[in-house]
Amino acid sequence: MPKLTRIYTRTGDKGMTGLVGGGRIKKNALRIETYGSLDELSSAIGVARAALRAHLNNQPRAVALDAWLAWTQDKLFDLGSELATLPKDRRDDGPSVGPGDAHALERAMDAAQAELPALANFIHPGGSIPGAELHFARTICRRAERLLVGLTDQEETAMGDGLVYLNRLADALFVWARWINDALGVTEHLWNKSSRHPEA
Repeated sequence: MPKLTRIYTRTGDKGMTGLVGGGRIKKNALRIETYGSLDELSSAIGVARAALRAHLNNQPRAVALDAWLAWTQDKLFDLGSELATLPKDRRDDGPSVGPGDAHALERAMDAAQAELPALANFIHPGGSIPGAELHFARTICRRAERLLVGLTDQEETAMGDGLVYLNRLADALFVWARWINDALGVTEHLWNKSSRHPEA
């Protein structure tokens, strides 16, 4: 990786940005919107990790979850790198997401679910600060997934492993939110189909 000695380049001042391989593309292109959403997702996960720091010394689940989230940020960067490279410019040894990554998420979810009570009702995002941040990250993940579906349709780009990974990751973020909320003893607000406003 090249050393970054200066962050601003002025090359994007007219609404264009560079891709890996040297191509240029408009900043509002669907490809940019898609990997920009992955960057947003990684940022949301970073906020969740910051919220976990207060619990790393006394909560084993927080330590385990932080390790999973650190790996997740790396995989999102890999997927973003794939998207920042046109198919014709991709190399076999470039950063990528593979089927084993989705399988790893499945194993993590199964392990966490085994420590949780069965979910008998819909829940609203919330709970502890780390849990609420993970619920928020899940919604960004779903948006990134929708955008990737659109990009795949638009460009006929083969991103099957990336789509599967994002689909699993959204589920994992939901499970991890419940898992850390359970560990911290802060539950989410259950959906109440008979809910009435406070003045009722």
